[in-house]
Amino acid sequence: MIMEVDGTALQIKLEQNSSADAMKELLRQGSITIPMKDYAHMEKFGDLGTRLPRNDQQITTKAGDVILSEGNLLVIYYAPNTWKFTRLGKVVNLTEKELKKVLGKGNIMATLILKDE
Repeated sequence: MIMEVDGTALQIKLEQNSSADAMKELLRQGSITIPMKDYAHMEKFGDLGTRLPRNDQQITTKAGDVILSEGNLLVIYYAPNTWKFTRLGKVVNLTEKELKKVLGKGNIMATLILKDE
């Protein structure tokens, strides 16, 4: 999956779970653009507009983790947080420092695109 943010393509390796499978199915219908808000200087989150299956586990996130929260919120972390979440994927083409620069301060618009499988 690709997440485009302000002209930068974040390559996301998806997890192998029913949540990631549902995300792929959703994106097969076309790209999705989500307004994402900054929260607590550790994450950006936005509503997917639909619910996906949850596979929640108690985890501590790292920069680049892409998470499903509450079944309908897409979250990308750039700092650690511990909670019960569903892992969707991980950014694989940027360092933590590069990711923080791309995500910047404040709100963003993110476009999700299914990469050729």
